[in-house]
Parts: sequence; structure tokens; C-alpha cells
Amino acid sequence: MTWLKRPAHARWLEAETDRLLDFARASRRPAGGFGWLDTQGRLDPAHPVHLWITCRMTHVFALGTLLGRPGCRPLVGHGVAALTGMLHDDEHGGWFASADDDGPVSVTKEAYGHAFVVLGASSAVLAGAAGAQALLTEALRVVDERFWREDDGMVVDSYDRAWTAADPYRGVNANMHLVEALLAAADVTADPGRLDQALRVADKVMGFARTTGWMIPEHFDSAWQPLLEYNAETPADQFRPYGVTVGHGLEWSRLLLHLDAALDAAADPGGAGDHGRTGAPAWLWEAARGLFAAATTHGWAVDGHPGFVYTHGWDGVPVVRERMHWVAAEAVGAAATLARVTGEPEYSTWYETWWDYVATYVVDRAGGSWWHELDPQGRPSSTVWDGKSDAYHALQATLIPRLPAAPSLASALARGLLDA
Repeated sequence: MTWLKRPAHARWLEAETDRLLDFARASRRPAGGFGWLDTQGRLDPAHPVHLWITCRMTHVFALGTLLGRPGCRPLVGHGVAALTGMLHDDEHGGWFASADDDGPVSVTKEAYGHAFVVLGASSAVLAGAAGAQALLTEALRVVDERFWREDDGMVVDSYDRAWTAADPYRGVNANMHLVEALLAAADVTADPGRLDQALRVADKVMGFARTTGWMIPEHFDSAWQPLLEYNAETPADQFRPYGVTVGHGLEWSRLLLHLDAALDAAADPGGAGDHGRTGAPAWLWEAARGLFAAATTHGWAVDGHPGFVYTHGWDGVPVVRERMHWVAAEAVGAAATLARVTGEPEYSTWYETWWDYVATYVVDRAGGSWWHELDPQGRPSSTVWDGKSDAYHALQATLIPRLPAAPSLASALARGLLDA
């Protein structure tokens, strides 16, 4: 029997969920929003309040609320208050990329952060937070009116504060998280148009990936022409690294399967919630398998040490060899989802292999949470990421194996589908 079918493994996952939630509670800033935690779980004053972190933690604590964990509900309200207060641009609309107690720090309007507003607000609605429904309505409107480009079937990456000029850079990362957010919003709003929108994004990105052996180009110019050498001089960028980002291949693999299941569920409301092959295009499975295989082949232990390298070049040679916790978390989630929907033992084997790696190297049992970055020898490092910024990837990795592929995580918890 595979771990995914063992109740005792589900109990281990649940214990890890609670351990992560307990560590994450310290991210609450009394003055508003959620802050960046250092390796010991203390608020790091060197970082402002980032929009993406506050949204992610609002989502995390909404999941905790839906799990029935006391103390999480007030934290969801705390996040909604920051998203309607200190991080909201009352003059021009939308949300600042970051702020502190004196006001905005970065006034850039980023599609990446706005996608997380949609995700956090969607989860907060299901958690019953006051003001969350209005927040979600506004966030979807801003995405549609400001970032979405109908002709492209994608969002632009960023604007200035007053929405007068869009940055010519186009990126896949923001669009990937938009797909995640649209899946969540489709469940909460019951608007099937959000699934169509997510499918358009996925179709465009997979069109790029199919031509490069399922290694996703991340960086583009304003006409969506790939910039394959982008950031070659600064390859270890946190959000725009050079080359192929291994974790995004795994994350996309999982998201495509969620989209597949959501489309099938929309076409067959009485279906099982994983896959009915009635409403989704077959290429979603092809792409999910291809992305998973490419990330595993080019990313896992390719330098003789356990763990996934952060990035590699178009020739498959590692570029940034540090190991990021979020990549391991997305690997676990992708393997669990593929194992569930295909029933093929290969994916269960990878799932168990990667949890062994996480438990051995990534989980910090002394300091709490997960080490966010390790060097190739498995030692804590900070070449790309310092501290333990948030719990989003790790917490989701403990829940995805216990939930169906559709609906989205918060909706599945709200419907009582955990371990169902």
C-alpha cells in the first residue's frame, strides 16, 4: 500500500500542517499585515510588508480556519484588514507591492501580487471573513481591467502607480499564479468564465513549453517573444532567474491537473472530483506529464547531491544549485496529484522519495517550519532567499495529498472533502 492510501501517513501530514501553522502565527504584525520571518521565526525588520506575503498568509490562515484550527480565524481578518487598508491604493486603485507603517514602500502595481489578492480573498470568503467578498470582487475587477490582455490571453507584469505605463517585460510567473487564483475564484463565484480564462493562460504557456522540451521559458518582451538569455548576468534572482526554473515546471504540472479536474467537474457536476475526461482538453494531461518528467530529469539530484537545483540552462546543465524549499513542496504536490489522477505507481514512488528528502533535510525541527534554502550539501544557506518568509508552499504540500484535484484547496476543505 502506498503512503497516499495510509491513514497513518495522513496523520503525519496533519501534524506537519499544525507545526507549520504554529510557526506562521508569528508573522502577524501588530501594526498591520504579515511580515517576513527570519530563521528563528521572528519578524525581520529589514523587510517591509510585502503584498504577496500578506496575501499568502491570509490564504494560509483561511485554510487553518477551514481545518478548524482555533486562532486562525482572527488572523484571516487581520489579513483582510491590511488588504483593505495599508496595502490598498485608495487614490488609484489596486494594491501597492509593499508598505510599512509610514505608507507605501514600493508603489509598483504587480500582477504577481494582485493574483495573490484574488487567491487570499477567495479563501477568506470561504473562511467567513468580514469584507472578504467585497475584496474579491474588487481584486477580480482590477485584474480584468488593468492586467488582462484579451488579445494575448495573458496578463501584463506590472504598471506604475497611476496605471499610466505598463512595463514592457512579460513574465510567466505572474500568469502561473493567476491560473491558481482563477481556479479558486471560479469555485467561490461559481463563474465558469474564470476557468475559461485560466485555460487560455495555460494553453499559451504550454505552447511555449512544448517547443522547448517541456522546459518553460519564463521571460518575454511586450510582444510575447521569448528572452531566453534574460538575467544571464544575475542568474540567482528571486523572481526572475535566468534559464529554466525547475520548481515552476512542477507547479505548472500540478496546476494543469487541477484545471483539468475543474473543467471536468464543471461539465459533469456529479463526477468524482478528480477526473472524468468530459470537459477538459487532453493536452492538459500530456503537458502535466511532460513538465513533471522534464523537471525530474533536469532538476532532481543532477549534481550528485539530493534535492532539486533551483535553475538550469537550456542545455540542462545546473546554473543555480541551491535547493529551495518551495521546489520540494511543489514536487510533492505534483507527484501526489499525478498519482491520484493516473493511478500509476511511478508517481507514488517519487512522492515518497521526495517526502523522505524533505523530512531529512528541509524540515527544521529545532527552529520550526522548513529551511527555505539549502546548499548542495544540504546545509542552510541564503544565496537567493534569507529567513523563512512564509508558509504557503509548505503548508499546501501537506494538504494537497489529502484532497481531490478539484475543487481548489479552500473550497475542498469548506465542503468537507479532506481525506474523503
